Order: sequence, then C-alpha cells, then structure tokens
Amino acid sequence: MIQAGTPKQRTAHAGPGTKAAVLYVCAEPGTYAPGLAAKRAEEEGRALAEARGLRVAEVIGDPFGEPDPQCREGWMRVRELAETAAVAVVIVRWPSAIAPDAAHDLRHREVQWLQDHGVQVRYSWEPLRTSDGEGR
Repeated sequence: MIQAGTPKQRTAHAGPGTKAAVLYVCAEPGTYAPGLAAKRAEEEGRALAEARGLRVAEVIGDPFGEPDPQCREGWMRVRELAETAAVAVVIVRWPSAIAPDAAHDLRHREVQWLQDHGVQVRYSWEPLRTSDGEGR
C-alpha cells in the first residue's frame, strides 16, 4: 500500500488484451488516522479497476501539499506513462488529488493533457464513480 507523504511506485503484470491503468494516490495524511485516506484511495482504485476490467500497471503516490501536479515526482511519472502510451486510464480517488479546488485550472490542464494523449481519467470515489464521469 502507498504511504501518504511518500512517493512510491509498484508495477503489476497481467495478460494481454486488458487495458492498462495507473492508480495515482495523493491524499492528505489526516490527523487521527494518518495513511487512512491513501489506503482507501488505493482500495477504491483497485476495486474500480477490477469492475472495469482494467489492469493496474502501477500504483504511484505523491506527498500531499504541492498544488501544481507538474511539481510532483509521482505525477510526472503518470505523464510519462501516458506519453509513451503505457496506460490508457488514470485512476484517482477524486479531482482534488490531481490539483486542489483552489487550483482547478491546473487540474483542467492536466486532465486535458491526458485526454490529448488518449488517456481517460476515472475517479474511484463512489459518487463520482457511479456517474461514470470522466475527469474535467
């Protein structure tokens, strides 16, 4: 599992024919239960991948706090995977994991960049998941 505040990556391999996804985790550590939000983000992301028939190629985490995704090592790895067509989907718990609401323009920039590279953004948090919403 990804620990909040620590950039980590894991790779998984599966059979051919399944779309590859990257699970991106960037969650506030929390005061009373540090790591719980990151744990839930990973669990929900894996559940979404399984429900959609996606293969989680990597789980990538970043420390919470930097609003600009392009200043985060993990997010730059997400972009690298998208640019090289190694993944077709980015799974993230909610939009603010990409960039906080106060920096929504940065989030929109990143989602558009991913879409321009043929990569879908899917949110794993249940209210966003059931609407089958694509990141905007």
